This record gives sequence, structure tokens and C-alpha cells, in this order.
Amino acid sequence: MIKLLMSWNIRAGLEDEYFEFVMEDFAPGLLELGIRPTDAWYTAYGNHPQILTGGVADDLGSLQRALASRKWHVLKLELLTYVTDYHEKAVRATGGFQL
Repeated sequence: MIKLLMSWNIRAGLEDEYFEFVMEDFAPGLLELGIRPTDAWYTAYGNHPQILTGGVADDLGSLQRALASRKWHVLKLELLTYVTDYHEKAVRATGGFQL
């Protein structure tokens, strides 16, 4: 299993629109791409990314195909309208919280 780790900060004033997009489009879109959301963390205090989230794919090839797809490109572009400081990386899934 391969895990896609993502982090970002929500743009001020767009919190409601962001949460609506994540629940109605982003999370279901990840599932359609074969990336199963596993965790999401909200940082309430401190100098760290506001959102840390992850999802797993069966293998590296599956994740690479998903991230090269038009569907991912569209989802990510819309996400970027609601967030700043976006980062992503793929790691071997070990279970539990990963950075």
C-alpha cells in the first residue's frame, strides 16, 4: 500500500466553501480515483499546516495513474482555490498517523 500525504492551510474567509467542497467533491473524487481517505487532522493551534490528510492506494502504479489523471488535475485545481501552502508526498503506508 502507498499513502498520499497532503497538507495545506485554508484561505481566510473561505472556510464554509472549503468544507463543502471537501465533503461533496474532493473526498468522493479521491475514492473514484482509487485513493481511499484514511485520516484528516485539523491543527487548531501552532505554526503547522492547518490540515494534514492522507489516503491509500493499492500500489505506486495505481497512485501514479490517479495523480496523472484529468480528474485529479481538476480536483487539485479547485482545492487550490480554497487553500494555500499545498504540499503532497507519497510514502509506503505503515498504518497509523504518518508525516
